[in-house]
Amino acid sequence: MEVLAAALAVGLAAIGAGVGNGMIVSKTVEGIARQPELQGKLQTTMFIGVGIVEVVPIIGVVIGFLAFFS
Repeated sequence: MEVLAAALAVGLAAIGAGVGNGMIVSKTVEGIARQPELQGKLQTTMFIGVGIVEVVPIIGVVIGFLAFFS
């Protein structure tokens, strides 16, 4: 049962991060298309947002390990 919990935690975290990253990048591209002069600021903000979103699967892996090994 612990293996199933670990797999669900990691899988759902990966799906959530993928959806989040897709939304961030699509809105950034849309913003750059509307105002090309803000490309540098928008890309910087995008990379910060993607970094924050990528924490979700890392936490999912940690929770999965905790569920598996406890």
